[in-house]
Order: sequence, then structure tokens, then C-alpha cells
Amino acid sequence: MTALPHGAAPWAAGYPDVARRGEALLAHGIGDRADLPIPLFYAYAGALAALVVSFLALGLLWADSRFRGDRAGVTLNLRLPARPLRVLTLVAAAYTVGWLLLGPEAGNAGAYLVYVLFWVGLIPASLLFGPVWRLLNPFRLLPDRPRRPLPPRLGYWPAALGLLAFTWMELVAPEPAAPPTLLAFLTLYAAAQTTGTLVYGHGWLERGDPFEVYSTLAGQLAPIGRRADGTLVLRGPFDGLDAIRPAPGLVATVCVLLGSTGYDGFSTTPAWVDALQSGPLGRAGLGTAGLLAAIAAVALLYGACLWLAGRIGGARDLAPRFAHSLVPIAIGYLIAHYFSLLVIEGQRAVILSLGLDAEVNPDLVSPPVIATVQVLAIIAGHVAGVVAAHDRSVRLLPPAKAVAGQIPLFVLMLCYTLGGLTLLLA
Repeated sequence: MTALPHGAAPWAAGYPDVARRGEALLAHGIGDRADLPIPLFYAYAGALAALVVSFLALGLLWADSRFRGDRAGVTLNLRLPARPLRVLTLVAAAYTVGWLLLGPEAGNAGAYLVYVLFWVGLIPASLLFGPVWRLLNPFRLLPDRPRRPLPPRLGYWPAALGLLAFTWMELVAPEPAAPPTLLAFLTLYAAAQTTGTLVYGHGWLERGDPFEVYSTLAGQLAPIGRRADGTLVLRGPFDGLDAIRPAPGLVATVCVLLGSTGYDGFSTTPAWVDALQSGPLGRAGLGTAGLLAAIAAVALLYGACLWLAGRIGGARDLAPRFAHSLVPIAIGYLIAHYFSLLVIEGQRAVILSLGLDAEVNPDLVSPPVIATVQVLAIIAGHVAGVVAAHDRSVRLLPPAKAVAGQIPLFVLMLCYTLGGLTLLLA
């Protein structure tokens, strides 16, 4: 396996030309610490100060729940041309598959279209316009004629497993950018979504399509939201978060996003790269163990803190009810890790896929700008998580125990913040 430069996307191992241009491919790193616009100590201090101040201010000034979830928002009388957009998306998907089938082995535009424009691009698109993959999803062209109701206990588990499979392919698979690898995944993904839709109708896509769930969770923070009855509304991001309903597998889905992003950052450290290259389990075996361990660590820490919060606050089964507070944290991590990948390698995706005679501009954004976006994304995500958790706490816990019950949640946010900044900047 070719050792990649610091910050190079793991799937770039299949592209010798990309690996050699590591300085231009900044998937989730910003170079050395010297590139930071502020010393590392102040990045930690600023993040901790923001969390402490927000926690204290909320405890003193915010005694009642203020978010209205699905009831909030101003109705938008918009009728979006869903069917034509889904047909165009289907054409784009066929174009991507065509590249994977007929394009060159190295520098295939299909990998950039999947990993950069689709996977990473869904986050900013969903943050701006709401759950865009629900609007674009070509599987919604299939008839909505369920043969049987979707089992409630199934919840988000299919989406969690789908996201785990995709992140495993991206971060662990021996040749993640190879056309056969991507074609195998896309074939399995299409088969699962087609079967699920034909059996359970479009309700399957809301819970079983990993990318629709991924986009919908991010879209809860968008100014344009969609109520449970399908009505488009203009609402605040915290009302959108509050509208996320607890369901089986929701915690697992968010923990997969958090844990896989954390592993992504850890996987570029020299010690882990050496272990992957020389370990007895091999790259795939050790990488799989590392990815699962990262997700398990995130989930266990969350479960322990929520259990302790329930003990202090005198409540049970809090974990599913606070899963929404992890969504902005996960989105903050995703922005921090993939912002530079989208800006820089997004250019390559367009150039390769359209056959343009142009060069990628690696200086489109400077390292200080990238660093600032990354640090602010993590801090903003955690502060938003604190706010969402506080509002839910004062709603669910007795008034006398609401603030004390949040202390384990605050500790959770501190741990995630320190871990995220360490993986990003250290």
C-alpha cells in the first residue's frame, strides 16, 4: 500500500497521481500546526470557553422549553418539480456508472463523483436547502405501493448499516477508488433500495436509504424544512432538530457518522498508518477493527453519559430522546474533515467528469481559512448540541433536577470536543 501524505483521502491510495499531489489534496487535514492562524492551545481554550459559557448561560436563563419541533415554521407554498429532478438524478447516476464501467482505472471520474460531489456535497446542499436527497432520490420514481407496513422496530437500522458499509468502503477497503469496488457497492445499494421500496413503499426510503437519512438529518438544520405531513416550512435550525423523532437505530446512525469521521481523522496518523501496513491482521482487518472500535467508543460514551443523566434527573430511556443533539456535532465534524476536500478535489471532479482542459487550483482557499472553518465548525456543532440538549432536558426532567441532569451531557460534549480538535489539529 502506498503511504499517503498527511491529509490525503484514504481512497486516494488507488490514484498514484493523487497520492503524489498530496499537497493539493487536503481531505481532512490542514498541514502542520504552523499553518494554524492561532496556536493550538488557544483553539482548545476557545472551544472549552464557548461550551462552558453556553452551558452556564443556558442553565441560568433558559428555564422552559422553547422549541416546537414539527409544529414550528411558516408554511411555504412551493411545489417543487420532484419528478423531473429525479429523472435528471437518474441520468447523472447512469453517467457515473458509465465512467466506472468504461473509464480508466486510475484517475476515474466516477470515484470523484461518488466520494466528493455526492457524499461530501450532500452536506452543504442539505444545510442550505433541506433534505435534498429526498427530493432528488431516483428510487422515489418507483410506485409507492407498499405490500406490507414497515415494521416500527426496524427504525433507522437499515440506514445505520448502509452508512457503515459506505464508510467501510471509503476508509477501510483495500481499493476504495477502484471501479469494481464502487460498482459492487452501488449494485448492492440499488438492489436493497429497490427491494425495500417495492415491499414497504416510500416509507422504506425515509428510514432505510442511508443517503436519504444522511441528507435528512443534515437538512434538519436548514432554513427550509419539511414537516411529517410533507409540508415545506421556513423554520429555525433548533426547531428542525427538535422535530427529529426518537426511533430504533437513530442513535446508532448518528454514532456511525461520528465514529467513522473520528476514525477518518485518526487513520492518517503516522502510528496508525504504520500499523495498517505491518500489522498481522492486514490493512482491511485492522482497519475494520479500528473503525468499529471508534464507533463503539462514541456509542458507549454517549450511552454512559445518558444513563448517568437519567439517574441524576430521575428519568429513564433518555438515549433515544437526545439523539438529535448529536446531529449538529456530527455535521460539524463532517464539515471540518471534508471542507477542503470539497473545495479542492471538487474542482477535479468537475474537470475529469466533463473532460475540461483545466487545472485544479490548490490555492483556492488558504490553510488559515481552512483551519478557521474547521475549528469553527467543530465549536459551533458542539454549542448547538448543548443548546438542543438543554431545551430537551428542561422539557423531560423535573425542574429541580434539569440543570444537574445536564452535567453528564456537558461532560459528553467536552469529551467529543477535545477528541475532535485533537484528531483534527494534533
